[in-house]
Amino acid sequence: MKTCVTSLLLSVCLYSCLVLAPPCALGRTATDGDGAQASLHEKPQAEPRASMEVMRIPSHGAQMNALVYVAAGARPHPVVVLLHGFPGNERNLDLAQDIRRAGWDVVYFDYRGSWGSPGNFSFSHGIEDTAAVLAYLRQPANATRLRLDPARIVLIGHSMGGFMAVQASAADPSVKGIVMISAADMGGMLEQMLGQEPKQAALHEASAGFAGEGMAPLSGCTPDGLANELAEHASAWAFQSKVDAFKRRPMLVVTSDDGLASDDEAFATELRKGGNNQVTSVHLATDHAFSDQRIELSHAVLQWLAPLAH
Repeated sequence: MKTCVTSLLLSVCLYSCLVLAPPCALGRTATDGDGAQASLHEKPQAEPRASMEVMRIPSHGAQMNALVYVAAGARPHPVVVLLHGFPGNERNLDLAQDIRRAGWDVVYFDYRGSWGSPGNFSFSHGIEDTAAVLAYLRQPANATRLRLDPARIVLIGHSMGGFMAVQASAADPSVKGIVMISAADMGGMLEQMLGQEPKQAALHEASAGFAGEGMAPLSGCTPDGLANELAEHASAWAFQSKVDAFKRRPMLVVTSDDGLASDDEAFATELRKGGNNQVTSVHLATDHAFSDQRIELSHAVLQWLAPLAH
């Protein structure tokens, strides 16, 4: 009985202390050395979370559809521009997610006249559009809003996107590096065809190839028109003509069993002969879309990107 009474008295005493205690004793507020009121339970400011921004990026009077996968954290992130192929059925957005998780911002966009972006599609326009995206990312207001570092931009292109990456970065030495994923040397291939068969036969073959790939997602162009445009610029757009532009920049060349490996490896060989000792080659035994090697493709890209993040 005596023990119960003692316990009851202690409980009443503790309750009275809590009720009558001043606010700071309850841990609600405290005064720091400067006299400011601060919550003792206040949590540190959280870092910005990862997000996805839907964008319209201007290019020569058109507003291109774009997505930006923004990495978590407040610091400026290195950024990848992800370039899709012809017409762009494989967009490699799984790579975008993986690359963002590694701390990079990733920009994906649709060239003018492709997949709903206004304007007319052409190869020249695609090269211009890639340059327009680079210019957009380098604008201070955009770089701040997207928490990206415009001094650390890498282009990653698949198929025709690899062609776009080569053309755009050859004209822009500020691009830090490029990744060619089963890149299509479109100029070089047509240049070779023109040297082996009559021009009309080569153009017909190229046109049939474009039609076979599927033109439905593209507007303002025809297979014949694209073939003629490519023939007009074949020599200037051939990968071998760009060797001098890549003497010092890192490059990853990823090939598959799709028939493009020999051209891409020939380009890599010429780059090494030209003095570039930062060319990495990876071959994955799979199809053009890397259908059953997605994890291996992601691993190769992330491993190569890691040193460029700093």
